[in-house]
Amino acid sequence: MQKTLSIIKPDATERHLVGEILAYLEKNGFTICGLKKIQLTKKQAEGFYAEHQGREYFERLINYMISAPVVVAVLSRENAIRKYRELMGATDPNEAAEGTIRKLYALNKTHNSVHGSDSEETAMQEIAYFFSDDEIVE
Repeated sequence: MQKTLSIIKPDATERHLVGEILAYLEKNGFTICGLKKIQLTKKQAEGFYAEHQGREYFERLINYMISAPVVVAVLSRENAIRKYRELMGATDPNEAAEGTIRKLYALNKTHNSVHGSDSEETAMQEIAYFFSDDEIVE
């Protein structure tokens, strides 16, 4: 089974949507193999989003991601990365398909409730950023 990383972002944790989003993931065939609620430090957020450094939105993104706790999850299923990206929906909830997480829960393009890995390589890096091997249970 393929694995991917999900982050339930500050706007969703502040609105107490963690349980709803996790239940929605399970109803859509994902198995939760690892789960943590954490308060990202500025250094952690900057490290995680390092590829965006230098872009005009970088500081806003970091401030948003440290504004409240996040929930990081390792998800597993066949074609997990592609399936999760489909279930997340477009970054802008106004453009997201009906029934996607962002259409259901996101507030706007910035406060879009969830993050998901975009490739197998990225998924492996992102999972390792938050989880050790012994924290992931099949």
